[in-house]
Amino acid sequence: MKGIGIDIIKINRFRRIPYKKRPSFYKNIFTNLEIEYCLGKKDPYPSFAARFAAKEAIVKAVGGTIYKARQIEIRKGSSGRPMVKLQGRKKILLSLSHDGEYAAAIALWLN
Repeated sequence: MKGIGIDIIKINRFRRIPYKKRPSFYKNIFTNLEIEYCLGKKDPYPSFAARFAAKEAIVKAVGGTIYKARQIEIRKGSSGRPMVKLQGRKKILLSLSHDGEYAAAIALWLN
């Protein structure tokens, strides 16, 4: 293991900025695939928050490497687990969670 990162965020940070009123805010952070996935949920904001926490956890795990949020894409793997698409082909394991007011993520950089 080369690095570990964790992040937690209040879901209401995203609820206060509704997608329909500020799509540009979301398009600066999330890829089209991520936006489509989140908006497919009855309540998209826990999923947006979890993905944002994941991006923050990944940046922490890889250390000094700076990525723009849109360069990190969180996908749903065939097994249902979250997967990371990231430049440089780094192998990252990821876990996402959300409950109540919070969303959290942990990332492990393996190579």
